[in-house]
Amino acid sequence: MLTLPSDQQPAPGASGLALAPFRGVRYAADRVSGIANVTSPPYDVIGPGTVERLLKSEPHNVVRLILPGAGSGQSPRDPGVIELAARELRDWLASGVLVRDPQPALYAYEQSLPADGGGIPGLDGTTGSGETPGWEIVQRGLVGALRLVPPASPSVLPHEDVVPGPVEGRRELMEATQANLEPIFLLYDSGAAGGGPSAATRLVDEAAATREPLVCAVTDDGTRHRIWALTDPAEHELVAADLAARSALIADGHHRYAAYLEMQNRERAAGQDGGPRDFGLAFLVDSAAYPPRIGAIHRVIPALSPARAAEMAKGVVRVTSVPENLDDAVRALADAGQDGPAFLLTDGADQYLLTDPHPDRLAEVMPPDRSARWRGLAASVLRELLIKGAWGLPDAEPDVVVVPGDAAAAAGAARQAGGTAVICNPVSAPDVRAVAENGERMPRKSTSFGPKPRTGLVMRTFANS
Repeated sequence: MLTLPSDQQPAPGASGLALAPFRGVRYAADRVSGIANVTSPPYDVIGPGTVERLLKSEPHNVVRLILPGAGSGQSPRDPGVIELAARELRDWLASGVLVRDPQPALYAYEQSLPADGGGIPGLDGTTGSGETPGWEIVQRGLVGALRLVPPASPSVLPHEDVVPGPVEGRRELMEATQANLEPIFLLYDSGAAGGGPSAATRLVDEAAATREPLVCAVTDDGTRHRIWALTDPAEHELVAADLAARSALIADGHHRYAAYLEMQNRERAAGQDGGPRDFGLAFLVDSAAYPPRIGAIHRVIPALSPARAAEMAKGVVRVTSVPENLDDAVRALADAGQDGPAFLLTDGADQYLLTDPHPDRLAEVMPPDRSARWRGLAASVLRELLIKGAWGLPDAEPDVVVVPGDAAAAAGAARQAGGTAVICNPVSAPDVRAVAENGERMPRKSTSFGPKPRTGLVMRTFANS
């Protein structure tokens, strides 16, 4: 049994992170065509084509719960559509498609990819030749019920702004289903304290090395997902003691965390306290042991061509025509980003590199109450100097559409919309952490941390949790 070193024991009365065990709700393997077939990416990165594929993959795919009405043309905010998700969840629980684990547990969760040369495995975990590939462990952590803390608390650090619509939509869905259907994703850094991996991380690694997993599934992107239930109260106490003096950064799930807080506030306003809504489903990873991968998030501006956008930006940044193909232009953008904020305007044909924001123009548009670090973020320059300043647009859909990850996909979306894609470089992890610790928020959808936890492996209902 692992124990917490004496120099890492929390001080009496210390407050910090708290990850509580709960009775997870999981798919019954014998009632579905495969665990991989019933899972999905997080709700906010699922595109229309992916929705259709998930809906066809299995009648009980979790996308029917997290995006009710998807593929039907109905708004997910429609009360009837939200109630459909609640009814589906109740029916799946009653019929045994979903089952609640018998004991409260913290869940060790591992994501891994085929090792180099191992081939891409199929859903049975083997390659086309029938061989079992080696696996590279990408990320491990703990899934549990995160104790909610006030927005100003240093133990849970948001780093991005949220907008009211998605927060309200997630809250309404959680209230209708009486469940947390997918975890938020948080990172803490045990390296800051020294002494190697945290006790919680060593516990997770020990479970992965010595115990049979509850779940082992390979999704169609080649990722293997494995889960173990940690049900020993002594292990729960070890995790609680290890986390008590730590803080965590919200990597993904800002709108869901804001929805957690709204639900808690509504419950307290109704005279209730100390209930299941004081917690929210979360996946917690030690970033010192498993460093995150941060991808770029791009913007598409419909009905504004790259040439017109570049012309309008000439008064605030340096504009350079880039004749290379898109891949070469993205590499040029990465090089330019080493010296400061830089952006690529493209529709896959016309391309312009924007660099060297004019200091006087920046001083005019940047909020004076923000730190120098915040004002120097590329995301801040994009929003304040270009989107709101040069182009005169609100940073909200439908005027500005967010496209994560793939520059080619963003360029294609821009071409289809008759507009321009603003290709961005990824933000650095130190910048994210520094801004969050200063109590500031980056502009919405500035970061894409990965790998994101898969939705549908473990869920949490408010009843009997």
